[in-house]
Amino acid sequence: MTLPADVRPTIGDSTWFLHDRFGMFIHWGIYAMPARHEWVRRRERIDAEAYKAKYFDHFDPDLYDPQKWADAAANAGMKYFVITTKHHDGFCLWDSGLTDFKVTNTPYGKDVLRPMVEAFRSRGLKVGFYHSLIDWHHPDFVIDDNHPLAEHPDREKLNAGRDQKRYIEYLHGQVRELLTQFGPIHIAWFDFSYPTKRDEQGNIIRHGKGREDWDSENLIKMVRELQPGILVDNRLDLEEEWDYYTPEQWQPRIWPVKDGRRVVWEACQTFSGSWGYHRDESTWKSEDMLVQMLINTVSTGGNLLLNVGPTGRGEFDERALNALDAMGRWMHHHSRSIYGCTQAPDDIPAPLDGRYTYNPQTQRLYLHLYAWPFKQIWLDGLAGRIAYAQLLNDGSEVPWHETPADAQEQRGGTVRLMLPIVKPKVTVPVVEIILKR
Repeated sequence: MTLPADVRPTIGDSTWFLHDRFGMFIHWGIYAMPARHEWVRRRERIDAEAYKAKYFDHFDPDLYDPQKWADAAANAGMKYFVITTKHHDGFCLWDSGLTDFKVTNTPYGKDVLRPMVEAFRSRGLKVGFYHSLIDWHHPDFVIDDNHPLAEHPDREKLNAGRDQKRYIEYLHGQVRELLTQFGPIHIAWFDFSYPTKRDEQGNIIRHGKGREDWDSENLIKMVRELQPGILVDNRLDLEEEWDYYTPEQWQPRIWPVKDGRRVVWEACQTFSGSWGYHRDESTWKSEDMLVQMLINTVSTGGNLLLNVGPTGRGEFDERALNALDAMGRWMHHHSRSIYGCTQAPDDIPAPLDGRYTYNPQTQRLYLHLYAWPFKQIWLDGLAGRIAYAQLLNDGSEVPWHETPADAQEQRGGTVRLMLPIVKPKVTVPVVEIILKR
């Protein structure tokens, strides 16, 4: 799928990204053991030694089977995945040569990243690496207002001797490892810049870190040299060098725009309120909400990256598997309305209780019905344009009628679809409308 002319072009290859539309995010690390949010070290002000002694020294995911993870993603209809190689706590999922704070030094004793990459590739999924710019474990990472020790009374003393430039060398070195040791990588997902904020008088109101603290310009230059064609997210605090925009835990109502141009974008969302495994978190999204989230994203030109937080023993918990199964059941019959699709043409407005997606290659329009109407639904802008219509779940014909010009419902080329009285037994029914060429 090619970019529309009015969409900001990407530097990396976005062709596959625009087609595949649906991916799996995985947040996994030793924070799965406390099971109360991936920011647990910051939230609970845990110092490095206590965090290591409690969780690093006991991490042993004996039930880890990456093939089961890959199967769950593929069966849900996902086409790519992004894994947290290192989150903000600094713990690494691969056998990095630059740190001892890595999975191979835990009781588990084995690299978990390489077998994961191989398993997902075996199911045809493309590989993306999330890598945190932040590292609360590294001795040269300067303590700022996001750090677990931000409120420590001896913060200035603790920062004495820390050298952010040495940390930059470490950060770049680890990214080099990831992009040279695991074969083709399609996505570099960096997280995240939070520049220092000042008030109108220039006084600092929040100590943070921005592009200079990561040497973002040279970092992204290296990334593109090592993996030509890779897509890079927008979280390096750079104006132009990124490829796609990443709204997190909210859904854009319309196609996002920067400097007057639409952008390639991907919503990243969780099943619940946490990215890492959270045993007691209860606000899990319903099947309807998850399916509608995917549809809403594609209907406004975006991708959906849906997150799973595996347990401390290395499994997807029952709630996550149930959610993935639900997505898979819907995608089994309706993936044609997702893959290769985007926002519908502007002259075809969606009805009040529905969303359109559109495949420009096949010229097929997909009407997703969030509320099932009684017998019929009126669609504006489609008079004289329909060649055939059918329910996508079973391929059964949906008759339609052109609305007479003097009818009360006429509002600019209106068509009336004749639907069965009983809603199909699917989460969101879809009518596939084949347009005349």
